[in-house]
Amino acid sequence: MKTFRCSSCGHLIFFENVACEQCGSLLGFIPELVEMRAFTKAPDGVWDTKPVSTKRYKPCRNYAVEKVCNWMVPGDAQESLCESCRLTAVIPNLRAARRRYFWSKMEAAKRRLLYTLTSLGLRVDSRREDPDAGLRFEFLENRRGKKVLTGHDRGLITMNIAEADDVRRERIRVAMREPYRTLLGHFRHEIGHYYFDRLVAGTAHITEFRELFGDEQADYQEALARHYDSGAPPDWGSTHVSAYATMHPWEDWAESWAHYLHIFDTIDTAVACGVGIKPGSPLDPAVSLEEPDGCSSFDTLMKHWLPLTYAMNSLNRSLGMPDPYPFALTRSAVKKLGFVHRVIAAKTSVGLPS
Repeated sequence: MKTFRCSSCGHLIFFENVACEQCGSLLGFIPELVEMRAFTKAPDGVWDTKPVSTKRYKPCRNYAVEKVCNWMVPGDAQESLCESCRLTAVIPNLRAARRRYFWSKMEAAKRRLLYTLTSLGLRVDSRREDPDAGLRFEFLENRRGKKVLTGHDRGLITMNIAEADDVRRERIRVAMREPYRTLLGHFRHEIGHYYFDRLVAGTAHITEFRELFGDEQADYQEALARHYDSGAPPDWGSTHVSAYATMHPWEDWAESWAHYLHIFDTIDTAVACGVGIKPGSPLDPAVSLEEPDGCSSFDTLMKHWLPLTYAMNSLNRSLGMPDPYPFALTRSAVKKLGFVHRVIAAKTSVGLPS
């Protein structure tokens, strides 16, 4: 993700900010411009940008009323919700404790996901545009006798709001012996299933997919039962990016897709922040993010990623924190990531070199 500055005073701001810490201006993200802007409220409910321009915007209803969003809508639009919030069909019961907080965290993760998809040039169709398989989110919670499973089904992504509870999610991560479990990671994984249906299934990519990931026609329920009964094979690390990826070719794809988004967004952010690594020893890996192709080619991505994650993990350990990227990518896993890259490059207008 690129860096943002307040358009009123130039102070550095974050993608999630609603106000500038330096000048106090109200902030909002304009999806059509892929930019954060400073705003001044106007009596008619449509805000003026700072500096003032002819185009005016209104805050998403979930920004102005619910305080769980920071995206803007064109001032003359009939819609009251932003592009991101319109994709959410079911929200938590806000009368229950902490549900607004959970909803806010889930919407924030979704907005970051959508930003990355836009950066990659990937199209997102809503149910309005594609009634049968357009993207739709439902944020649900467990009820007595009914457990909500996070998952994807023909464009419908169901998320258990318990994943927004940091304490509960960490407890599950430890109990299931998962090295990594985050809310954003869930969104990136589930959107991978959505794009499998759109970019791989029924296309010329399916042959190579089956060579790398296996036959996706294998019975999913049988694979699921086998995985939770027996677990991942002992040598899973030599062939897959995670233990869960061994469950079924669909899950191997979704895990690889999520990791590709982790890699792309982190390196994109590092480029924007001017991050580089110049170690004291010539034997240690160096990273220069000023190469001509930036982070567009897959070889360049991987060249930067391995030393960058070593530095990230080392910095976290210095703070007594767990590794932000607790994975070791094998040659087999990298091949699958390369396939994800080529599938995206073949489809998008960004034109990523393979």
